[in-house]
Amino acid sequence: MKLTFIGAAHEVTGSCHFLQAAGKNILIDCGMEQGPDLYENPGLPIPENEIDYVFLTHAHIDHSGMLPALAKKGFHGQIFATFATADLCNIMLRDSAHIQEFEAEWRNRKGKRAGKPVYEPVYVMQDALDAIELLVPCQYGERITVCDGIQIRFTDVGHLLGSASIEVWATEGGVTKKIVFSGDVGNLDQPIIKDPTYTQSADYVVVESTYGNRIHSAEKPDYLGEFTRIIKETFDRGGNVVIPSFAVGRTQEMLYFIREIKEQGLLKEYQDFDVYLDSPLAIEATKVFTKNMRDCFDEEALALVNAGINPLVFPGLHTSTTSEDSKMINFIEKPKVIISASGMCDAGRIRHHLKHNLWRPECTILFVGYQANGTLGRRLLEGEKNVKLFGEEIEVHARIESLHGISGHADMNGLLKWIEGFHSPIERIFVVHGEDTVTEEFAQTVEEKFGYSAWAPFPCGEVDLLTNEIISEGVKIPVRPKKAAQRRADTAFERLVEAGKRLLDIIYQNEGLSNKDKAKFESQINNLADKWEE
Repeated sequence: MKLTFIGAAHEVTGSCHFLQAAGKNILIDCGMEQGPDLYENPGLPIPENEIDYVFLTHAHIDHSGMLPALAKKGFHGQIFATFATADLCNIMLRDSAHIQEFEAEWRNRKGKRAGKPVYEPVYVMQDALDAIELLVPCQYGERITVCDGIQIRFTDVGHLLGSASIEVWATEGGVTKKIVFSGDVGNLDQPIIKDPTYTQSADYVVVESTYGNRIHSAEKPDYLGEFTRIIKETFDRGGNVVIPSFAVGRTQEMLYFIREIKEQGLLKEYQDFDVYLDSPLAIEATKVFTKNMRDCFDEEALALVNAGINPLVFPGLHTSTTSEDSKMINFIEKPKVIISASGMCDAGRIRHHLKHNLWRPECTILFVGYQANGTLGRRLLEGEKNVKLFGEEIEVHARIESLHGISGHADMNGLLKWIEGFHSPIERIFVVHGEDTVTEEFAQTVEEKFGYSAWAPFPCGEVDLLTNEIISEGVKIPVRPKKAAQRRADTAFERLVEAGKRLLDIIYQNEGLSNKDKAKFESQINNLADKWEE
């Protein structure tokens, strides 16, 4: 009985753990790595077609995003997940596949002229559909016999709709060991979804450490009051509130807050204000939230449901699915709230709304989630006063605000509270899914507080669960860092690539143009290409 840590080992993303027990090969999560790669990762020690099962904690791409690649390489087993996670994967994996195909198409258009070999996408839409077909939806709290020697149970961990910690009972040679995988532990008092539920017993625990060295503010943020203030001040100036939002989770929280603002009459002078949800993925995700209300919503949200109220719907809410609908929003002069993706402003429809609103001092750009280094969102938050959108220089005169305190992850105290829920002695705790030094710091914190043995494995670290013996520390080979000049060049090139993708997207959006306009558009593109090919 062996556990190998494949991904999210001394790193935050790409969660993937490999359990060999009862003669079966099992993955717990199969996530896509996002952001910088710190350590060499040898990957799976066996071919993908030899994996029997996947147990999935939740639908975020850094936990589920490589499932289509797994299917592409021959995996045909079952993927166990909660009902809500299966529903979200149905839309998120398809969206991810679309992105992979789009990028491959763009690269190959350029590479063909340069005589480069064909670029193969990580996976395509059919791979995503194949993976989706393998999903096995499960109820929270039900102990499920997967096969002889393996049982599992999903427990709501309050991070995302459908998110779960997973209890695994593995029996081998007459010995049973219980391993609990935390997934991502949710923050307390989040809107809509429940607080984390605690598990009482385990032999081994695999726990995330995203915020393993951080403490959220002890004072509960006044989201409603702050949000109301921002909308009122913006509308008083005659401007729009533009919210770059993440399609799954954060968008639904914003809708929940806006419904409360309207219901409580907190903006009496603007009671009938309009809200435009401009993201097809967010619209689909909101439908999933509505479908799973009774299983996943907290008491406050469920009370509304029982009273016949949809907590995510209100008068004045408009959804935009087509590009034509999206474009029309910016021709509506009445002050309004626009919610659009992506959350970090590096792609998607939000960039169109920024182009139309960033230069207007009466408008507000409201950030409601983390902005990674190098993204347009981060640059705006840090005070950049001039940005380029669609080849046009835009001066930033809009007010830039952020709604502080919103986090889907438990802080250090929340993680310790989750561990404290175990009442039986734990043989060892494995700390994963955190930044390089944070995993080590949190492992030390766990040892000091509880007296449990805690270990932060490196990629492909191995442990024998029957003997509690560490077989391998894992691969500690750092990925060779790039020089500062190269990093800057890479960032600039990535922005250029995104601009190219955006142009291709616009071409597809304008398929219905007249032949005369198509010829004009073609001529403009060719002139630009000729200029830079010289």
